[in-house]
Amino acid sequence: MMRDLAAHAGELDAADPLAGFRDRFSIREGLIYLDGNSLGCLPKATAGRMQQVIGEQWGEGLITSWLDADWSTMPQRVGDKIAQLIGANEGEVIAADSTSVNIFKALTAAISLRPGRGEILTETTNFPTDAYMMQGIETFSGGRIKARAVPPDDLLDAVDENTAAVLLTHVHYKSAKARDLAETTRRIQQSGALVIWDLSHSTGALELDLNAANADFAVGCGYKFLNGGPGAPAFLFAAQRNHNAEPVLSGWFGHAKPFAFEEDYQPAGGVDRFLCGTPYVLGLAALEVGVDLMLEVDIRHVRTKSNALGDLLIEAMEPLCSEFGFELAGPANSAERGSHIGYAHENAYAMVQALREKDVIADFRTPEIIRFGLTPLYLRHSDILDAVERLTKVCRTRSWNKPEYRTVAAVT
Repeated sequence: MMRDLAAHAGELDAADPLAGFRDRFSIREGLIYLDGNSLGCLPKATAGRMQQVIGEQWGEGLITSWLDADWSTMPQRVGDKIAQLIGANEGEVIAADSTSVNIFKALTAAISLRPGRGEILTETTNFPTDAYMMQGIETFSGGRIKARAVPPDDLLDAVDENTAAVLLTHVHYKSAKARDLAETTRRIQQSGALVIWDLSHSTGALELDLNAANADFAVGCGYKFLNGGPGAPAFLFAAQRNHNAEPVLSGWFGHAKPFAFEEDYQPAGGVDRFLCGTPYVLGLAALEVGVDLMLEVDIRHVRTKSNALGDLLIEAMEPLCSEFGFELAGPANSAERGSHIGYAHENAYAMVQALREKDVIADFRTPEIIRFGLTPLYLRHSDILDAVERLTKVCRTRSWNKPEYRTVAAVT
């Protein structure tokens, strides 16, 4: 079977329209990187861009670069570029802050647009920071706003006339199960609630059209499929019809006239009111390189290759499921999943550590999930088979069964 799969992988790689993009990234020879859904690889152009920003704009231009190098408008400029990747219009996206902070801003903005409604809703198993921000709002409001989580299959039926907003992840961070963006939005809005989409595991990997889906708000991070670097700024989308919202975080860059230094807050018009503090110039510069690279790509090719990579992985893993007890922890159907695949195994954490010794980087998610990221711009079909072969050796030699591999690190 593996011989037939190898021939198939070779054919796919030979015909891959994205093959040339692999050389645009810094990838060590021999490394199989299956964690780009958590931290994307370094684009080769990023180092030169950072040197320009640090050496010339900061080192020589100093404070004059806020105007001369357009630092002050970076959130809007990069945001407008991201808008092209998610089906938003110019002036509906800003790149700023972290995903968590943007979730808070979007939630409080939605609450401001639905006065009298006392609940914000999400699904159990959602990414923890989404739930944490909701719980923080409940605490800060003194219980006036209740945060509630219900099982995923029950969520749409739980939305009612008291629901101000629903916060949902488009592609689940563990299972990779993808929700129907347009239909879910329609169902939620039937009850008058607003919907906030977390696109962290979608942007740069799936075809997205927020405006066609009539989405209200969306957030996402810049360091996964956008390859913006560790801790890259996130982004926030607000549909134009919601630009009169009042997000709680009213920082000076969200002011109508930031450099008038007025005593009282007056929100800026448009999406600019969702800005808060001073732009992260270095982070935005690195993110812009990754976004520009993505804008060169036909996202349809990205999605097609992602599906092929996933299908190949699932087929190659079948013998390991039979022999060693791995269980697919998400959709087998490519149309229902994002661009990563999880497998459950009781020794998942130790196996991830053992794989690193064999130059395969995947990641672990509690309680027992090995997650394989499928990043089409730099991952080859042959890499999938090589990774499964190395995992097979790990299992057969039980090289994962070492005490040091079982000690869970602070970052998994």
